[in-house]
Amino acid sequence: MVTDAKAPAVWQRYVTDIQQRADLESAEYRAATTPPAANARAAIILVTAAIALTVLNFGATTEPTWFVSLLEAVRLDQFAERAQQTFFVSDNAQLNSLMFWGFMQVFSYVAIPIAVIKLVLRERVSVFGTGVRGIRPHAGTYVALFALAVPFVALASTTSAFQAKYPFYDLTAGDSLWPNMWIWWIFYAAQFVALEFFFRGFLIHGLKGRFGYMAIFVMIVPYNMLHFTKPVTEALAAIFGGYVLGSLSLKTRSIWWGAALHVAVAGTMDVLALIQKDLLW
Repeated sequence: MVTDAKAPAVWQRYVTDIQQRADLESAEYRAATTPPAANARAAIILVTAAIALTVLNFGATTEPTWFVSLLEAVRLDQFAERAQQTFFVSDNAQLNSLMFWGFMQVFSYVAIPIAVIKLVLRERVSVFGTGVRGIRPHAGTYVALFALAVPFVALASTTSAFQAKYPFYDLTAGDSLWPNMWIWWIFYAAQFVALEFFFRGFLIHGLKGRFGYMAIFVMIVPYNMLHFTKPVTEALAAIFGGYVLGSLSLKTRSIWWGAALHVAVAGTMDVLALIQKDLLW
């Protein structure tokens, strides 16, 4: 009886209330904004997202041969030779390449959208979910989500597909976690913060005025496609995860707890993969 009574309350709090508020605010926005202006703003955000994801797809690579070729094309041969050495020859080539990947992730997810927000839309970045006011009371919700996720991550970590994918930085028997793995984890965490800004900030809060609650589902499509190179269970989980994090971003008006959750889950995945491979200790 207690469970039955709580279930509708949870649904009301985390689904119905969020939907109603988002749709009400969308209606108010559209009433105060001409249709051409509302459509133009949404189009700018969506085209920017398409450009950013294109840059991400072709530029964020752990084998940046295109970067070396670009330096050669503009006659910066000395820098091209140095880049070739850094990414393909040096003892730290794997780490350097992963750091390049992380940098391009942040550039695509953050630098491109912020340039458009400031130079084209001429709006404050805080409008897109970067505020922190009033987010403290929501911490418990994200802790609960993390606790729910851990058993599923632990189960997935026993599969060969998971162990073949994680961690991205390959350790071999006898390698120390310090310093390379820890340096990599910093870049890895930064790209998750960038990802949350892009999907749960730029897209969700940028499109909620035009689409209301449906902005979540607009965001889910490219977010799910981002996981197509990962194990199928993770790609399917991204649909649900995208919905949950998108809803909570609308509820809290902030990306930060979602970013913390994403970093915590990703870190747990890496640690469990290392344990399964007997490489942690």
